[in-house]
Amino acid sequence: MKTISAQIDTRLYRTEITSSSGNIVIADEPQEVGGKNLGFSPSELLASALASCTLITLRMYINRKQWDVSELNVKVDFERDSHQNISVFTRKIEVTGEVDEKQKQRLETIANSCPIHKTLTNSIEIKTTLI
Repeated sequence: MKTISAQIDTRLYRTEITSSSGNIVIADEPQEVGGKNLGFSPSELLASALASCTLITLRMYINRKQWDVSELNVKVDFERDSHQNISVFTRKIEVTGEVDEKQKQRLETIANSCPIHKTLTNSIEIKTTLI
């Protein structure tokens, strides 16, 4: 189980996020909505999870296959349409190295198999308890 703790005090809207492994991230909102832009917004953190998981999963696969890929870059755009109640992630992956079309197709399949992609595209249940 992964446990994340978050804390906010009176500073709008600076949030300190701590993982059970001891890592710390600061989240905030942009200045135009009252924050100070001190860190990623919650939406940016969500898109970041997909981006980093995609790259890690691809790198693991490429290393295992011993393909000649020197660099991977991903860009994730995240849009939320509250009127239609739909979220859209647009992910663009750039591969630098010697890969043919068949390998690129395989990499797309692998990208779609990363754990965060699977989490976001399957049913999600959030259980909340106020303590």
